[in-house]
Amino acid sequence: MRNRQIFDQVSDMEKQIGELYEQLGDLKQELSDLLEENHRLAMENHNLRNHLDMLGDDTKEMKNEKKPSPKKKKLPSEGYDNLARLYDEGFHICNLEFGSPRRNEDCMFCLEFFDKTK
Repeated sequence: MRNRQIFDQVSDMEKQIGELYEQLGDLKQELSDLLEENHRLAMENHNLRNHLDMLGDDTKEMKNEKKPSPKKKKLPSEGYDNLARLYDEGFHICNLEFGSPRRNEDCMFCLEFFDKTK
């Protein structure tokens, strides 16, 4: 009878270890997802900071000009050029995911927008 109790205890421990191993795998997957999201957000943050720096440089140049240039009337093509530049910088311009970063792949909805503008 004593041997049976020891065997049952070992079996229970084996079951508990299996459950802990499964929980560890789940935690590892969650950590992996969080690290990936953190990296994506860091890249997006970096891209946005670069974009803001470029905009800041443009405004400094405009302030340093002695003569204020006459205000240009924005042509419709300027908006499309800006959207094309955003797309080239790696951001979505489609209405489904506007402004979110593309993951180095073309978006058929964004590309369809360019087809409509032709």
